[in-house]
Amino acid sequence: MSESRRYPDEVAGPFESPPVAFEDRDERTIEIRPYDGTDEQFEALVSMYESFDPADRAQGIPPGQERRIRDWLDNILDEECLNVVAWNGDEAAGHATLVPDGDAYELAIFVLQAYQEAGIGTHLIEALLGYGDANDVEKVWLTVERWNRPAVGLYKKIGFETSDSESFEMEMTLRLTEGDGD
Repeated sequence: MSESRRYPDEVAGPFESPPVAFEDRDERTIEIRPYDGTDEQFEALVSMYESFDPADRAQGIPPGQERRIRDWLDNILDEECLNVVAWNGDEAAGHATLVPDGDAYELAIFVLQAYQEAGIGTHLIEALLGYGDANDVEKVWLTVERWNRPAVGLYKKIGFETSDSESFEMEMTLRLTEGDGD
């Protein structure tokens, strides 16, 4: 599908690279930092995903069992992927990743239910895109269930454009840097 993916000509952004700190709508101080590979951060993410509401899972992710969560995190936290985590003190409130896919990166974002609708998702995506831009990522894509209007609206606000909407999922793309114009 990567062959037929269309990317906007316009570059989105600019986006601030992490670390980024802000107060969310519930007056919690949230800090977004790149994942640093420590056992403490890994275990905090495992804990976050164990607490994840099954209703918020899409396309089978995040997985629901601890062993599967650990295996999945081992894959997306490897050095080829770019990861940022939203922290409320020592608690992981959200996580976003850019996973290499050919000449582009696939974006996935997860915000723990207790932290949703507080502005964290917007900051998390923007920090991830800033981190991607700082690491020479040119093109980003994602899929979202078309009925998920809040997510679709957020992605559009940030600069994603619909590239394919023929199934129950929409594919959206964004360009972070000038490139080959495909």
